Amino acid sequence: MTNFEYAKARYAQAGVDAEAAIELCRRIPVSIHCWQGDDINGFESQGALTGGIQTTGNYPGKARNAAELMADFEKVLSLVPGTKRINLHAIYAISDTPVARDAIEPKHFDAWLEYAAAHNVKLDFNPTLFSHPMQADGLTLSHPNKEVRDFWIRHCRASRKIAAYIGEKQGSPCLCNLWIPDGLKTAPADRLTPRLRLKDSLDQIYADKYDSAYIVDAVESKVFGIGLESYTVGSSEFYLSYAATHGINALLDNGHYHPTEQVADKIPSLLAFFDKVALHVTKAVRWDSDHVVLFEDEVKDIAMEIIRNHAEDRVLIGLDYFDASINRVGAWAVGARNMQKALLNAALMPHDELKALQDAGNFSRLMAMQEEMKTLPFGDVWDEYLRREGVKGFDWFEEVEAYERDVTSKRV
Repeated sequence: MTNFEYAKARYAQAGVDAEAAIELCRRIPVSIHCWQGDDINGFESQGALTGGIQTTGNYPGKARNAAELMADFEKVLSLVPGTKRINLHAIYAISDTPVARDAIEPKHFDAWLEYAAAHNVKLDFNPTLFSHPMQADGLTLSHPNKEVRDFWIRHCRASRKIAAYIGEKQGSPCLCNLWIPDGLKTAPADRLTPRLRLKDSLDQIYADKYDSAYIVDAVESKVFGIGLESYTVGSSEFYLSYAATHGINALLDNGHYHPTEQVADKIPSLLAFFDKVALHVTKAVRWDSDHVVLFEDEVKDIAMEIIRNHAEDRVLIGLDYFDASINRVGAWAVGARNMQKALLNAALMPHDELKALQDAGNFSRLMAMQEEMKTLPFGDVWDEYLRREGVKGFDWFEEVEAYERDVTSKRV
């Protein structure tokens, strides 16, 4: 009997079909963010990041252009099982000549569509409202100056047009997620007016109508940003209210809430009212929201809410972290593999039986069963999943080290 056959039998004793769990996990898309590979610089310039967002560290071998970023991403795809997508920011437009952010066009992402098709992945998209001279005083869509707001409105409208174009070309809806860094470092004198300006800007952006078969719109809140600690215009309450009243979706980033708030608990709340819920899965450490995803309780709980509620087609999973202090390809793969681990772990649970115990008020048996499930041979099922996907198991990091030796270490 192989290790997997033994694990399969043990899970069967608990009423779990390990084969079905692997198949379910295999087909759930995880959108892997392109910006881990180059510290969110994009292809506009190599200048410093601004606007409530930054990376730390200077590990050698960063991707410096589209060819290098695509090559690095290809290595990551080979190290991660399951169905993958690529999440792009607007600053990753590919053009022979400089293009202004409010003038980007679908053609600037045709190369990404070709790359995605060649690697059997789909694309998602984000307008980029940071690290730009028109991000005046830390503000974009809520700025008092109409000229500033109009620039960013044009950028967001162009971004939605690109997302719809991508969705139509790839035959799969493209998630277009909007996050802005707007806020203030010191205590504000007026919290309402900036939000009214933001609401008006959003109304103009979402006035353009596209087929839902091509685009899924979402807005993303945050508690605060670097240099914007006292007030964030796009708060959770603001965006939830806007999304609920305008027929779009909310995106939950588990690094964008207070430390005691759990995004896992928010998912079923939103599923009761929204057709879809979008996620940015990350790891928050104190004030910093974008560390590499680890196989820890928070990400396990997020995956559990997706699987136990049969919401794998309604919850759009994306990753969002950036660590420039360690090997970037390794960091990419660690986080993506851990999201896959969390999904498989959640799929290997007898959810129907556990729900029945809760409804029956049998909380003692519920607790006992939940605890016993923790020691079943999950690792052997994970190894089998990797084997079937043609992805390396325990020794996978050797490929990262070889890639660093042969490719990224030569970037000087």
